[in-house]
Amino acid sequence: MSLIPWFRWNEPPPRLSSRSPAEMVLETLMMELVGQMREAERQQRERSNSVRKICTGVDYSWLASTPRSTYDLSPGERLQLEDVCAKIHPSYCGPAILRFRQLLAEQEPEVQEVSGLFRSVLQEVLERMKQEEEAHKLTRQWSLRPRGSLGTFKSRARISPFASDIRTISEDVERDAPRPSRTWSMPEFRAPKAD
Repeated sequence: MSLIPWFRWNEPPPRLSSRSPAEMVLETLMMELVGQMREAERQQRERSNSVRKICTGVDYSWLASTPRSTYDLSPGERLQLEDVCAKIHPSYCGPAILRFRQLLAEQEPEVQEVSGLFRSVLQEVLERMKQEEEAHKLTRQWSLRPRGSLGTFKSRARISPFASDIRTISEDVERDAPRPSRTWSMPEFRAPKAD
């Protein structure tokens, strides 16, 4: 029996990454892009092999070795994508990846089109972030806005259940009839006289 596992109690616990969340989001999104580009290239190679097999009727795939990836992002395009990825909030990283994978499954793009599709997904996420931020800002404004007291509302609103702008036939009769006295439990509400 080995005693080495027993001596590990004095070792410091493994530390979490010292990288910032923005760096982790950037790395995660860029790794997803590179992985999806490799997958798109592999699918494109499989499609071309199946077309070649149908045309020639012979399958030499067992003989050929897998070629290395031929398409890579240009440094400028990579920097632009990294810049956009750095703007993504960590809570939007997962939904961005899911949306990207969904679009790839729907469209099955060529390798050259993957980065453009990725850029469009990132732009969608940035727009959604901006919209939610504006909605949150409006909500905060409404919640912090001073509310009028109920007293000012009461002074502006007069309760007059029997006053109406609609003219009726019985109005003439009601105008000439003496006002009935109300019971003590019912308050008397009067509409302000219109001048």
